[in-house]
Amino acid sequence: MTSRARTLALVLMTATAAVAVGARAATPDPGPLEFHGFRPGASLGELETLVRSLDGRLRCDRAKSDRRITECRAVVNSPELGGSANLWISAVDSVASVITLSSGVGSDRLDRWRQTLERRYGRVDARVQGSQWMMQWVRRGRMLRLTWRAERGAKVASVSLIDGRVLDAWGKRRSR
Repeated sequence: MTSRARTLALVLMTATAAVAVGARAATPDPGPLEFHGFRPGASLGELETLVRSLDGRLRCDRAKSDRRITECRAVVNSPELGGSANLWISAVDSVASVITLSSGVGSDRLDRWRQTLERRYGRVDARVQGSQWMMQWVRRGRMLRLTWRAERGAKVASVSLIDGRVLDAWGKRRSR
């Protein structure tokens, strides 16, 4: 091989490696689904600590029909969230099965939430049903859904995190 061919081969291999590294860096993180520290499958103790760090107070009640179910609510406040948001948690045996954060949003706050999720988990198409839009990501039996709609002239958005494994286990035990 001539020195010119060797140089060209070296340049091509270096460029190919650089493109591969760049592609890996641009690939979304396939890690567990979470939104600003909230993750499905988290313990209520972990979530209570997170809520306190966001200037909130978690208030929980046991369901009357099934004492293994705990329903919790809070209002959290965080600059990363773009202000305050309402939090609702449903837990089975003190493990979060459904977490929902919701708030009135302006276009820029909704865009920040969407961009945060797309950067982390990849782009997905938004789907519309009636006046409601949604984007959804699913990983390892868990789902994260961003939903938004116009309500009385203002936008309302929510992020729901659902642990299908917790719900499936609860359903199996309940059906016995």
